[in-house]
Amino acid sequence: MSSETVITVENLEKSYRLYSRPFDRVREALSFRRDSFHTEFHALKGISFEIEKGETVGLIGPNGSGKSTLLEILCGTLTPTRGTVKVEGKIGGLLELGAGFNPEFTGRENVYLNGSIFGFSREVIDNKIDDIETFADIGDFVDRPVKTYSSGMYVRLAFAAMIGLDPDILVIDEALAVGDARFQRKCYRHFQALQSAGTTILFVSHAVDLIRTHCNRAIQLDQGKIVSIGSPKAVVQGYLESLFLRRIKSATVGNDPNITSSDAQKTKSDPDMVQRSYNPDEHRWGDGRAKIINYSITSDEVEEPVIYARGASVEIRMRIHFFESLRSPIYGLTIRTLDGVTVFGANTRSRYLVVKTPSAGDETEIVFKFQLNVLAGDYFISLGVADDDEQADQIAVDRRYDVLHLIVKGGPDDLGFADMEMSISESA
Repeated sequence: MSSETVITVENLEKSYRLYSRPFDRVREALSFRRDSFHTEFHALKGISFEIEKGETVGLIGPNGSGKSTLLEILCGTLTPTRGTVKVEGKIGGLLELGAGFNPEFTGRENVYLNGSIFGFSREVIDNKIDDIETFADIGDFVDRPVKTYSSGMYVRLAFAAMIGLDPDILVIDEALAVGDARFQRKCYRHFQALQSAGTTILFVSHAVDLIRTHCNRAIQLDQGKIVSIGSPKAVVQGYLESLFLRRIKSATVGNDPNITSSDAQKTKSDPDMVQRSYNPDEHRWGDGRAKIINYSITSDEVEEPVIYARGASVEIRMRIHFFESLRSPIYGLTIRTLDGVTVFGANTRSRYLVVKTPSAGDETEIVFKFQLNVLAGDYFISLGVADDDEQADQIAVDRRYDVLHLIVKGGPDDLGFADMEMSISESA
């Protein structure tokens, strides 16, 4: 990865004037006293960051946080209110699939139109048009008006029209997984090829596993401001925490001093969590109405083994104490790889298990049993207690992210992380 900076954003702001009625625009324009009949909406507030050549940076945040606005400004399709943006190299944007396409034009004509919008010359597009048509794989429809396309053909051409031009910087807004499964796989392969070729990529996704897996860095936006910039794992953890804790108003949550608000960082380890598999770098959050006070883990009738065998039977017991009653408790477990990719997850709701409604002072024990059908490597297990509110939204009560660390042994030629128990034979 180069140390050359290709995107520089300094004190970027974008504001919109909102009027209650269309006529208020006229009243404001004609007012001799310069009366104001609008309110200001600030989509971006003082955004600053730099991206180096060859980086893949994920942009994450809730709806309305300013992600799409930021990408549009970077691509030059939207003008900032204040601040500066400096971009080195040709930029290609997949902001809204098909944006800039004319339904009356043929697919081929729209490829040229879309490329010219982002500053690519006709000569460049001429050299790439065959590759774009091959990638889109829509046959003779490329010479028919886009208005005759199915939605699948439309997104195929729109995606191919931009990534096929091999821009120096690629900006993607929730458009990586398009089309059917086979086309999606082709998109991911090309995405990885662009990364290997040193293309700078900035993309928005609500799929946190994509951010963890494909990015070198991540940026979290909320209400038009940058909340955090850093490693994908750390930023994603903070983002997930903020989603669960939006309802939490106090700085200290509940009855447990180790469970903190979204402004806090990692919790201290519990004195009762002394098992070998305990990860002191766990990330913990919740509203504190209940607490996971202990756990036990057994593998093939051995308690707390140092190394876990591939395919071993595992039993995890999670004990919970309730400080308050819960309306509709949910208990769950998730297994992730070292780089944060989810291997498996399940909870009492997904398994349609009816559990007791606890009261303050109660304790209960939840037992998870599964086969550890993964290959050699390090795996982290998260445990959680959640509750439903009256709108059936899940609220984190005690979420212990990456609380357990398991080391699984395997053969030197293991590839991937799932054990499919494959057999191979030959017959004449």
